Parts: sequence; structure tokens; C-alpha cells
Amino acid sequence: MPQETELKLALHPRDAERLLAHPLMSGLPRAGQRLFNTYFDTPELALRDARLALRERRVGGRSLLTVKTSGSTVGGLSQRGEWEVPKPRGRIDFSRVVDEPALAAALQDWAPRLRAVFRTDFVRRAMVVEHAGARIELAFDDGHIGVGSGRRVRRERLLEVELELLDGPVDALLDLAHTLVLGPEGQTAGALHLHPEPRSKAERGYALFAGQAAMPRRAAPLELARDMTVREAFQAASLACLTHLQANEAESRALAHLPPAAAPLPDPEFVHQLRVALRRLRTGLRLFRDHLPRRWVLHWSAHWKGLADTLGTARNWDVFATEWLPERLPETDTRAATQALRAWVAGQRREANLAVARALADPAHALALLAFTRSVFALPAPRARVNLPRWAVATLRQGHARLREQARDARRLGPDGRHELRLALKKLRYTQEFLNSLLAPKRAARSTATLADAQTLLGELNDLSTAQVLLQQVPATLAPALVATLQAGLLAQLEAGLLALPTMETALERSPLPW
Repeated sequence: MPQETELKLALHPRDAERLLAHPLMSGLPRAGQRLFNTYFDTPELALRDARLALRERRVGGRSLLTVKTSGSTVGGLSQRGEWEVPKPRGRIDFSRVVDEPALAAALQDWAPRLRAVFRTDFVRRAMVVEHAGARIELAFDDGHIGVGSGRRVRRERLLEVELELLDGPVDALLDLAHTLVLGPEGQTAGALHLHPEPRSKAERGYALFAGQAAMPRRAAPLELARDMTVREAFQAASLACLTHLQANEAESRALAHLPPAAAPLPDPEFVHQLRVALRRLRTGLRLFRDHLPRRWVLHWSAHWKGLADTLGTARNWDVFATEWLPERLPETDTRAATQALRAWVAGQRREANLAVARALADPAHALALLAFTRSVFALPAPRARVNLPRWAVATLRQGHARLREQARDARRLGPDGRHELRLALKKLRYTQEFLNSLLAPKRAARSTATLADAQTLLGELNDLSTAQVLLQQVPATLAPALVATLQAGLLAQLEAGLLALPTMETALERSPLPW
């Protein structure tokens, strides 16, 4: 199967002129080539569900037919199957287009019901560059994605750089992208708003066709091969976390480029999933640290912690403003004190979400994504081979032993003990999710369910404690009587919740082991 390896970078319009002034862009032709593309699918979108794209491209007087598979995307770097041929006249025989019999047969079955679902129309300025030992096609695309026609047409701006590897090392793509993001001056301070884009044009077109808002994405299950090295397992785990992170960035990042006071905040689940992705990534750095370069682990652990802290603040205010407060102060409560408190909380939440947006939109974040992806791919091979399944069992045995000890300690250490237990639970749960594919499925599922139940209870108690802290930040002159009433209610809820702890701690001490 022909394989396409490319990296897409989405460009903010305000930096278009500076990008075109970059020395590496000087060879681009002044006049580009207009590419008009029509994507086809069945009425029930069978190709989309099969993660395929079928495109007809008109270039001047020529028409090309392209079939693409979804492949994989990490750090904006995509590897997909791709077949492209001159469009045949008359009825298409897909066995002459793709060389995979099952795929050709499926396309042949769908062919009678294919219809146009969306189009892309853009001008491409492209050239081939030699960079870091590779030949790369560099294309600058400017246009739009469109759905419908006439007065009912809906459009989305398309402005991106596409780097396709023709031959040479994959690292060259990431290096070229990094150099472009640094801007024409080659300095971090003058970097461009040019971010790795994990979505293909087809994915964006289908989203526009569906007319649905983007949905938060959960982490996909990680599949590790039993014959992997421990370091290869880390590479798979960390890149999966990066994919999870990037799948949830766009909605929050867009907030940074909108009027601060008027822009609606994204679904709080986006921030939650971003936070989960970073928690998993940081857990992976700790889990595999003995098999990784020490300074590398320290550097990236510190880097990702900074973003995690920003996300944590936003998540706290999201939960407080959208879950905790509405349960206690319903919309029917129109007292002046209630309205004043709601307005103040909404302001705190907005500022916390704007801090996330600014962090994700900052070119420094794009540079970090590219640098981290490059460094993960470049990790040296281990000196000694370790049996991965045995290492996984030994690691989990130690983790469960520590958890049982902390569950016993939590009873006598009070809030500090519960906090440490909650952190240990998170780390062990994410560790177990990383390694689940190496374990007996039923035993792993029972063990993970026990950890999840305990984490839920401790999470609820932590949310109550966090609400206490956030209420303490309310200005003393703002609804003092109402705040005092809410604090008293919080204290009562916490005391009631603590009654469930002994049962939970006993369940953890007796929790089923996953191996």
C-alpha cells in the first residue's frame, strides 16, 4: 500500500505575511495552482465510518481520483495509505485504483450510492525543498472548505502549511516544521502562530457537513505488543497521550483569538480531557523513568507540569461554576447576593479558561509539541532488553502494595493521607490502563473498576475541599452571609462523605489484582 507521510500546520491569518517572508518559503511560486476537490460518500456516510476518504481533484484540465485511509496522527505528523490515479471515464473499477482487494470490493459496493458531501477550494503554492537529509514537498494552502450551495452554503477558512516527506528521515519533517514556527528571524520570541494540525481536510469537511460542534475526545485504549522493549512501550504510550492532548486543543485555543468578553467558553469537558491527557503523560514519564535518560525525564516532567497547573485551575473553576454552584443556587434564586456571586464566579472561570487558551495558542506550545515528538522518536535503544510483560507485572505488584499501605495510612492521617491516597490511585489507575493489554482482560477490568470507584469517591471529596478553597477567595464584601451559608453546607457534605471512606479503604486493601 502506498504510504503518505505528512505534517500539517494550521496558520493564524495574522501571521500569513510573516510566514511567507520566512527564508525557507522564498522558493514558493508567486502564482499558485487552484485545486478544487469534491469528497464523496454514501447517504449514511459509510466511508467516513470506515475511516476512508474518496476525493476527486480538478487541477486545470485534469481530474484525479484519490482514496485515503485514516492512518495515524501524532504531533501533527500523519501516516496514511493513499492511492491516486487519473479519474477513469464512465463507471469506476476500484480494483484498478487500490491494490487491497477487500477495500476495492467495499468501494465497488458503495459506488452506486456515492454523492458529493463537501468540497475544498484553495490555491496551493508548492515547492520541493532539501532539508536535513530529506526531500520534502512544502505546500502553502489558502482557501476554504464548503458545504451546500447558493444561499445555504457554509464555509470554513483553510489556511495551512502541508509538509509531505518524499524521501529521507521522518525527523526532517519535524525539524522543518520547528524551523518554520520559529519565524523568519529564527527566534522563539518572534515565533509564528503556526500549530500542528491533527485533523485532515476530510475530517474538517465531515465536521462542517454534519453541522455539529466539535466533541471532546477521550483517550483511546493503548495496545502494546508483548515483544516490545520497555522503551518502545513508553514511546507508544507517550505518543498516544500526545494524540489525546491535541485532539482536544482546538476549541480552547480558538478562545485566545476571539474578543475576551464576548466569546463563549468551550464545553468544560475539553479542558477536562486536556488535563487527563497530561496526567497520563506525566504518569508515563514517572512509570518508565528508569528506562529513559534522566535529564530528559526531568526536563519534560517540569515542562508539562506548568501546563497541567494552568489546566487544573481552569478545571476547578469549571466544576465549581457549572456543577457545584448551580446545584446549590438554582436559576430561580434571583437574590442580589446570589447574582453578584454568580457574576464573580463566572469572571474567575472565564479568566482561568482564557489562561488555558493563551497557553495553547502561544507559539511556545507548538514548538514544545514538535520538540517533544522529535525527542520521543529519537530516544536511543535500551542497552539491555527487559521482558515487557514480566516488567509490567512486577511494576503493578509494587504499585498495588504501596496503594494498600496508603489506604491503611489514610485512616489515621486524615486529609493529608486522603490526598496522598487520591494521587496514588490516579497514578496506579493510569499505569494499569497503559499496561492493560499485557494483562488478563477480566482480572484487569475488575481491578481497574475497583480503582475507578475509589477514585470517584475521593474525587468528589476533593471537589468539596476545592470548593471550600475557592469560596475563601470571594471578596469579603461580596455576599458574606451567602458565602458563610455555602461554607457551612460544604462542611456538612464533607463530614457525610467521610463516612464512606472506611468501606472504600477496606475495598482497596482487598482489591483484586490485575495479573
